[in-house]
Amino acid sequence: MGMARIVVVGGGAGGLELVSRLGRKLGRRGKAEIVLVDRNPTHIWKPLLHEVATGALDSGLDEVSYQGHAGVNGYRFQRGTLSGLDREKRQLSLAPVLDEQGVEVLPSRTLDYDVLVLSLGSVSNDFGTPGVAEHCHFLDSPAQAEAFRQDMLNTFLRYSDPQQQRLSRLTVGIVGAGATGVELAAELYDASRILNSYGFTSLDSSQLEVHLVEAATDILPVLPERIRKAVATELTRLGVELHVGTRVTGVEEGVIVTQDGTRIETDLCVWAAGIKAPEFLSTLGLSTESNHRIKVFSTLQSLDDPNIFVLGDCASCPQEDGSTVPPRAQAAHQQALLLSRNLRARLDDRPLKPFVYRDRGSLISLAHFDAVGSLMRGASARSLFLEGHLAKFFYASLYRMHQRAIHGTLKTVLMVIVDGLNFFLKPRMKLH
Repeated sequence: MGMARIVVVGGGAGGLELVSRLGRKLGRRGKAEIVLVDRNPTHIWKPLLHEVATGALDSGLDEVSYQGHAGVNGYRFQRGTLSGLDREKRQLSLAPVLDEQGVEVLPSRTLDYDVLVLSLGSVSNDFGTPGVAEHCHFLDSPAQAEAFRQDMLNTFLRYSDPQQQRLSRLTVGIVGAGATGVELAAELYDASRILNSYGFTSLDSSQLEVHLVEAATDILPVLPERIRKAVATELTRLGVELHVGTRVTGVEEGVIVTQDGTRIETDLCVWAAGIKAPEFLSTLGLSTESNHRIKVFSTLQSLDDPNIFVLGDCASCPQEDGSTVPPRAQAAHQQALLLSRNLRARLDDRPLKPFVYRDRGSLISLAHFDAVGSLMRGASARSLFLEGHLAKFFYASLYRMHQRAIHGTLKTVLMVIVDGLNFFLKPRMKLH
């Protein structure tokens, strides 16, 4: 038997950290062949997409090219979209890769595996609400964030016609007050302020109206009350209108319709209300939940096949208290670490350890205004409440932890220095 081949599908936060670790520990030493499959040529950390959407982040600066990264870190990269799975043969089918014009660049292929890891993340769930797919922006991918940014800049420009500006306000509706919705709302005020100071638009932030609509009784429903209160205060101070306990029943051209018949008029609408795993996962012959997450044991192995592991948002992983692990970047980060150990143990015929999720606290970044959050202190449940600069530092450090996992310590230190220089050298927003 040749060298074992571990194939990881999906290079998001968890997938890329996993192949980086496996590549360095196994790939470089010739102990196993590590292959990453992703439909995109580059990786961007998903929690940053709300910054790409407002132009606060130039996605080109923070993207990681899989091909280049693979060469340095001891794994191979194959571009492709998973289109089928033959568990008997241990073989994946990959759909053909097309260019922007729809011309085939790579034909459909098959790829054999000994161990398969699925880390396909999650996508927005519109819960079948009428009109959402047609009239709302989603922020699941860099391309979608980029599309929102273009639309936002065009809308700002439309309003900077001197004849127009006294007539109206620019209205943005955001459905879903989880982390993405809340952070985007704050970023928009920041964006309008910067665009105004650049002379890009004559609109100032007082003419921006942001409606944040949430079905639950409070914003950020999964976070502790102190954080919810602090964030709500901050958003209200910025001028965000909060509509809590409000279910959206439909979206029309320029209008969000709520359950009690209220119509909120918007120039731009963003849907950030809930997630599901890609529907395609329910077609692979593995047990899934109604939201298409694949059911796994606490070792992250699929219930149906010991050679298939699942991590991140698309895994439904049980915890001792009967709950499942929440779909968050920190869970994917922790699972990637465990899985890199478990897969090495498996090659040496050692037993696999169960995954135990540790909530390290939550951080919400309100653009340049504020960052609010709590960090857990080890095993004691006493929680540190952070605000302002300290929280900003920790929010940035979550991203730095991710960078360190995929690039190693030295490179990450250099990146921190480069980002510090860019802060002074580069314009604060991407305007083209």
